[in-house]
Amino acid sequence: MSTSRRYRIFVSSVQKELAEERQSLKTFILNDALLRQFFEVFLFEDIPASDRRPDNVYLEEVDRCDLYIGLFGDSYGSEGLEGISPTEEEFDQATEAAKPRIIFVKSENTSGRHPKMQALIRKAGDQLIRRRFASIPELTAGVYASLVEYLGRWGAITTGPFDASACRGAALTDISEEKVATFLDRAVHARGYAHGRGTPMRNALVHLNLLDHDRPSNAAILLFGTQPQRFLLSSEVKCLHFHGTQVRKPIPSYQVYKGDLFELVDAAIDFVMGKLNRAVGTRAVSNEAPVTYEIPRDAVAEAIVNAIAHRDYSSNASVQVMLFSDRLEVWNPGSLPPSLTIDSLRRPHASIPHNPLIAESLFLTRIVERAGSGILDMIELCAESGLRPPEFRQDAGSFIQTLWRPVQSGSTEEYVTAQVGTKLALSQHQVEVLSNCLEDSELSKLMIIVGRSDRTKFRHQVLNPLITAGLIEMTIPDKPRSSLQKYRITEKGRTWLTEIKE
Repeated sequence: MSTSRRYRIFVSSVQKELAEERQSLKTFILNDALLRQFFEVFLFEDIPASDRRPDNVYLEEVDRCDLYIGLFGDSYGSEGLEGISPTEEEFDQATEAAKPRIIFVKSENTSGRHPKMQALIRKAGDQLIRRRFASIPELTAGVYASLVEYLGRWGAITTGPFDASACRGAALTDISEEKVATFLDRAVHARGYAHGRGTPMRNALVHLNLLDHDRPSNAAILLFGTQPQRFLLSSEVKCLHFHGTQVRKPIPSYQVYKGDLFELVDAAIDFVMGKLNRAVGTRAVSNEAPVTYEIPRDAVAEAIVNAIAHRDYSSNASVQVMLFSDRLEVWNPGSLPPSLTIDSLRRPHASIPHNPLIAESLFLTRIVERAGSGILDMIELCAESGLRPPEFRQDAGSFIQTLWRPVQSGSTEEYVTAQVGTKLALSQHQVEVLSNCLEDSELSKLMIIVGRSDRTKFRHQVLNPLITAGLIEMTIPDKPRSSLQKYRITEKGRTWLTEIKE
């Protein structure tokens, strides 16, 4: 990447109203590892005192700049003899000089906006696409996307989807042939995919467009890598459970999951479902008693899949799944595509994947749909369950989905007591383990019963939570790693099983 060409940005706004936003934007650009290589920023307040008319200075700077960024708020600014403010003069000068213009408008509340500023915003909107912002993080995220697009348009950098680029340091030996074969089985069954198990691994990756000059792409490593976090550390998923409504220490349950994207989706969903309340019905209809969770499983899955599939994998942040006493929050690094807004998510909209190759592979296994209906399905599922509508917001460089739990009667402490008492919610695997610990059972036997092969994950996700909850116990508690160690149900565990059967 060559940085011989530097681009000068002129940032325009009413001086007093958006001073903090201007300075924050300049600081962001000059501190960003990519943008600072290409851009320098001009702010009027940075020039020293001189014997020159201010209006001449800022109009000359507009002519000198390569790119004009306008920040429009409520104020119009001081008006000159012709009734035009410096902010509008700068916009007109940039327009006349054919400078690329990027406009950001603060807030959507127009009740306090000066009529001439409202007219200027309409004038800008007639000529170009403008974006709104409500906070400095939203502004910097929007400007970052616009500047990267600018660099790509002018050939300063070659841009393309992150997931299509070759994964630095990775080779085909870092791809699991068994994971690829399992994926092909699922794709054939789910979508009638043309290439099934037995397709040579390299051919399968070629058909999925997951090779970049014979090297595995980032998408290939994330989907089928033997150790994806070795190359893309932040692709892990952090799951946290809080008894209250705020982030507070100590954290009752905190798990960091690693693995490929399919494993991450399954682990995160299991984490949440294992901690939600559930109701077990009768066997009147079938031999298996129906289970209803307080938040529909498909809605939880949709939120988690959205985060993992559409996050910004170039970010150093990870997906965070946080379960509180009143809600589930799923945070993923990145922002909505420019053509989508928070409001538009609640209406039928096109699917615009941030990682198209990842989305394609998840589509082939029916984990995601192309139609862009996932969030609408989530909203409908919550409505059918009598829950508050899900909420969506952009904050601190992350897109956040909030799914609400049912309103609990009584205080938070009463709710927590129910959670750690006999109404404790368990995953299906935990129920199966509990049911098979009526007699002393070895670890390997329990793993076979629930179809688990990873000993470490089985301990962390299934066994240890049961021990912590006091539902099962070790036969040799003084030697947890003993080769003779077995596990058995406690009296509390027997009570729990009795209650769900009733």
